Amino acid sequence: MKKKINLLIIASIVGLIALSIIQGYLINNTYKLKKDAFITETRRSISQIDDFSPALDSLSDIWQDNFLNTVSDYKVNIATRSDILDGLQLVIDSINETYRTEYQKELVKNNIPYGIKFHKKIKAIILLDSIKNDTVFDFAKTPKRIILGDPISEENAIGVSTTLWQTDHTSTKVVNGENKDILFYLMFQTQDEMDIAGWKKIVFKRMLGLLLLSLLIFSIVIGLLYYSIKSLITQKRIADIKTDFVNNITHELKTPLATLTLATKMLKNEDIKTQPQLVDNTINTIERQNKRLQKLIDQVLNNSLGYNEIRLHKESVNIEQYINTILDDFLLSVKTENITLNRKFLGSKNSINLDKFYTTTALLNILENAVKYAGDDISIDCNIDSQTDLQISIKDNGIGISDKDQKQVFDKFYRAGNKEIHDVKGLGLGLYYTNQIIKAHNGHIDVKSKNGKGTTFTLTIPFN
Repeated sequence: MKKKINLLIIASIVGLIALSIIQGYLINNTYKLKKDAFITETRRSISQIDDFSPALDSLSDIWQDNFLNTVSDYKVNIATRSDILDGLQLVIDSINETYRTEYQKELVKNNIPYGIKFHKKIKAIILLDSIKNDTVFDFAKTPKRIILGDPISEENAIGVSTTLWQTDHTSTKVVNGENKDILFYLMFQTQDEMDIAGWKKIVFKRMLGLLLLSLLIFSIVIGLLYYSIKSLITQKRIADIKTDFVNNITHELKTPLATLTLATKMLKNEDIKTQPQLVDNTINTIERQNKRLQKLIDQVLNNSLGYNEIRLHKESVNIEQYINTILDDFLLSVKTENITLNRKFLGSKNSINLDKFYTTTALLNILENAVKYAGDDISIDCNIDSQTDLQISIKDNGIGISDKDQKQVFDKFYRAGNKEIHDVKGLGLGLYYTNQIIKAHNGHIDVKSKNGKGTTFTLTIPFN
């Protein structure tokens, strides 16, 4: 059964890991789809701003006219490539702040609710004529950045579109007193890029419902698995305890029943009937075994009561006198001389209201266990503290209780140690009943123990 539970736990963990991987994969895919949809939606929203904004269009005309004029100078060797790029940069810098302001106004007009940075980045400038192509600027081959709009870092830049401005330009310039016709074909490539402020939060917000639903489903699955495994382990523990109890009670009942069977057969014997003394002895044996059976039955019935079923009849008792009486009677009942019982009283309060019968039963259960699970030389320390609450601490030098068993030692029918082999007789009801008695007095019981180093039970009963 234990092996099956372990296999179930391993299978559940593997299943949870697989479910987590699948769910993570689906969420990641959904995140990518939502991200792509959001970026596409934003691209669509801003793609026509340049084309339909008179203010931005007029600013573009300024730098384009100036640029074409500089290129014309370059074609007649009045300007250099550096002059083209520097002149372009100078004009763009002069209009850049106005361009950014106008662009933000257009975003507001288009009802875009989140912040966007936008710029045009020049990728290439190529002049073509009938003789050869002239690459004035290539972004891939130079570190120079010429942008119109907001500064955006490379890692945050999201591509919007690539624009190719193509034009046939014809003009006339006076060079050294002569009119020269200038003709060239221009290819001017730009990359439109944007940076959406907090786009990850926006995407996650759109996914919030899915994330919450996934988390809820995952939590329910984990909860169901935990509850199922816990219930299975609990049922196994209860089944083990019941099996152990049946074995113990069967063992306890066998001896008196066997004796009763033998005594009954003896009474049927004609030779025995002629011996009155032997008949009386046999009848006495039957009576003793009958009382033993009755005691076992009463122990099961009475010691199975819960604390809410115990009806207390409290009376005021002198603490020191009452406990000394219990300890003295206990010493008289112990069938061994190798026992030392130390007692110590502390505290200023002398009396307490409690049920003498039930409290005596609780204390005797602890003391009897101290003898049952002790070695050859028994030493018991009983310390009574009556300062705030009545605390009765009973410490023995027995075999001790493991940490695992301490968690269940007060459970009904539970017996610490090896379930298959018990050297000490018992039904696993004594400590359970003791705990119920103390709880009925609104108190509590604690245990501290280590294997091979004895056990300390502390019973606490409030004065109120």
